Amino acid sequence: MTRIAVVNAEKCNPGKCNNLCVKLCPVNRTGDECIKISDETGKAVIEEALCTGCGICQNRCPFEAIHIINLPKELDQQEIHRYGNNGFHLYNLPTPLFGKVVGIIGRNGIGKSTALGILAGLIKPNLGNEKEANYEDLIDFFKGTEAQIFFERLKSGTIKPSFKPQQVDQIPKYVKGNVKDILLSTSSEDKVNEIINKLNIDRLLDRDIGDLSGGELQLVAIAIASTKPANIFFFDEPTSYLDIKQRLNASNFIRGLVTDKDTSVILVEHDLIILDYMSDMIHILYGKPAVYGISSMPKSTKEGINIYLQGFLKQENIRFRDKPIKFHEKQPKDFKETEGLVSWDNLTKKLGGFKIEAPEGLIRKKEIVGVVGENGIGKTTFVKMLADVLKPDSGVIKKDKDLKISYMKQIIEDLQRKSKSKPPSSSTSTTLPVTSHGGSTGSTKKADGQ
Repeated sequence: MTRIAVVNAEKCNPGKCNNLCVKLCPVNRTGDECIKISDETGKAVIEEALCTGCGICQNRCPFEAIHIINLPKELDQQEIHRYGNNGFHLYNLPTPLFGKVVGIIGRNGIGKSTALGILAGLIKPNLGNEKEANYEDLIDFFKGTEAQIFFERLKSGTIKPSFKPQQVDQIPKYVKGNVKDILLSTSSEDKVNEIINKLNIDRLLDRDIGDLSGGELQLVAIAIASTKPANIFFFDEPTSYLDIKQRLNASNFIRGLVTDKDTSVILVEHDLIILDYMSDMIHILYGKPAVYGISSMPKSTKEGINIYLQGFLKQENIRFRDKPIKFHEKQPKDFKETEGLVSWDNLTKKLGGFKIEAPEGLIRKKEIVGVVGENGIGKTTFVKMLADVLKPDSGVIKKDKDLKISYMKQIIEDLQRKSKSKPPSSSTSTTLPVTSHGGSTGSTKKADGQ
């Protein structure tokens, strides 16, 4: 059995717990040093070879900073990458298949972006050691698998990758200029014009990249990645920030990049509908967020999504979620309507040449209500009015007298900047609409097990 020990350095605080894990460890009491406090970092360090897996340190840590994981015998294998001693472990890699679109799905913090970065050659894996592995090491590690052939071709240069990063909001920090000049710097004018037309971004060409919204940045990032002379394209969450129509159009475009058996796309996507629409095959990444991640064997798209919803890999005999996610076609029989919490009537708001109208509506207690629509259609403005961030020009909003509202902004960078000068509000809400570009309106009764 493989045992891994992970210490969350941000949570670990030996000064406040008086080195509790060091004192409680049974191995330490016998005279061996299984857990110690690092002189360099001041954080707990666990020697996995000495750890017996008793779980005492994990259960007694007041900050929940320690994770001791006993992996099943079936997963007794060397990790492909580890982020330092007692850091996140990644086992296996998804396999790109030429002539196909391969999707990756899994929880946040499970290693999807790391896996994509390794395959694209942006992250040098260490095979669980301190030293980075070279191509010869990877070829030997994956001997007899499709991954061996992939890394052989990557080493020889016959595979030319192009990568679209996850955090498109960071692009303006590293790329400057207007959109058209940036695109022309990566490819010919004919190819750029073809991509511009397919992605419908001609209106963005003369704008500075620093002035684009999240959705606009996403489309430009897809375009930049697609203009490069590559035969394998990596897309990390290509439809975030996009509305439903933009997602479908971008999905069509990305599928169209696979023109023959010598080209491939591999992507990370959370939207199950879009994943089903784009992918030919799927890899499921499972494990424990920020602790370890494991890539499953490739599955057909339909099979893979059903397995993800069920939370059980039959072929590997692994249950990675304690209960399945179920969607109900009809309201469950035990559903009971609750009293109203927020209602509105004849709301209007005009911002420049834009005007939004919300005739009437009601949000009940214990509901999660989704707001769906195209970008720029007024979803954020509507939510801001309900959250008292914007005052409507006309209309009435009625609220429960005990209601406390918390509003999360769409642009996270603004949140981070303002949090430095002003403490966050301590008020919370039991229910408020949230804006989303995928799925449909519904309540918590619509899907169980998430």
